[in-house]
Amino acid sequence: MMVVVDSNRIIAALLKDSTTRSLLFNETFDFISPEFVKEEIKKHKKEFLKKINISNEEFEVLLSLIFERITIIPKGKYEKKIKQAKSKISDPKDIPYLACCIATHSAGIWTHDQHLKEQKEVKVFTNIDMLNLINSPNPSLQ
Repeated sequence: MMVVVDSNRIIAALLKDSTTRSLLFNETFDFISPEFVKEEIKKHKKEFLKKINISNEEFEVLLSLIFERITIIPKGKYEKKIKQAKSKISDPKDIPYLACCIATHSAGIWTHDQHLKEQKEVKVFTNIDMLNLINSPNPSLQ
């Protein structure tokens, strides 16, 4: 099942070995994300290094492992859906995720961002929803 993952879920997986990290490595899902997400995360690298107290090398290895699980979608693949996405939600930071989801016909967006729940165009999944999908007899039909 293809699911768009937002940067906050990726950051959560980076910062702590948790449910979020386990979900990110679960083979039930094929994760995608808009191309700007890598730059977004690298922009805050120093903050993350302080929070998790690991070396730069360890951080890069972990980040690399995480991005092996996420297919990056170039802006050209979803930019025609940006106008449509803008009309559905109020937070401009979420527009690329919604546009990417619409353009790729993904099952939904994995996020804890409440702004994405303003729209009814695509499903929004929290960690609990993702766990329920894993435990469902046929997650592709959810």
